Amino acid sequence: MTKKVYLAGAGPGDIELMTLKSARVVKEADVIIYDKLVNPEILKMAKEGCEFIFVGKEYAKHLMPQEEINEIIYQAALKYEVIVRLKGGDPFVFGRGGEEALYLKEKGIKFEIIPGITSSISVPAYAGIPVTNRGYTTSFRVVTGHEDPNKKDSQINWQSFVTDETIVFLMSIHNIKLITDKLIEVGKLSTTPCAIISRGTTKEQKVVVGTLENITEKSNGIPTPAMIVVGEVVKLREDLKWFEEV
Repeated sequence: MTKKVYLAGAGPGDIELMTLKSARVVKEADVIIYDKLVNPEILKMAKEGCEFIFVGKEYAKHLMPQEEINEIIYQAALKYEVIVRLKGGDPFVFGRGGEEALYLKEKGIKFEIIPGITSSISVPAYAGIPVTNRGYTTSFRVVTGHEDPNKKDSQINWQSFVTDETIVFLMSIHNIKLITDKLIEVGKLSTTPCAIISRGTTKEQKVVVGTLENITEKSNGIPTPAMIVVGEVVKLREDLKWFEEV
């Protein structure tokens, strides 16, 4: 087998939402470099002797900077034949997989991207919230819930959110007041339906529903990881929630 780094998505949490291709490379891996959002059960699929390197990050408590993670992946590529960089969700949806791939490219290391089911659509689905639905909205967008604190100006075009499309804010619970205040400030109705989905697709999933006006006060005590879904489609949850019934 040709030496290669696989930047693979582990899916949103439910192990059965992991793709067949990601599962295959996990079973073949000589080393797995994984983050906090990866379901621990996935690691049990690895072969005997596989090395595990945890490089997880938490809000306001990064274990190591991204530059160091890039170097760890590169050093693993010098040592092993099959290297799996396993990320929760999809490596290219706020997973910084692009940065890691560029670093490997600069170092002359072969890599392959294995997409994962992103939490931006799967977690709302498990909460009974379709991100698009005829009669409600024909589009949705995915937005980071926390930007790089070192950046002076926001890259989020808040003014553009005054539409009927669904907005999914990932990694957002710690900035929920900022997000809701900004949306109301630019013209979104304070009565716009919202949902917070915590630990989606897992047995610990919790969903709280409210509006832009009151969702912040309802967010107290919600464990991470959590996302915020904003839009009229949240109204469909009452009829479409299914995961709690399983």
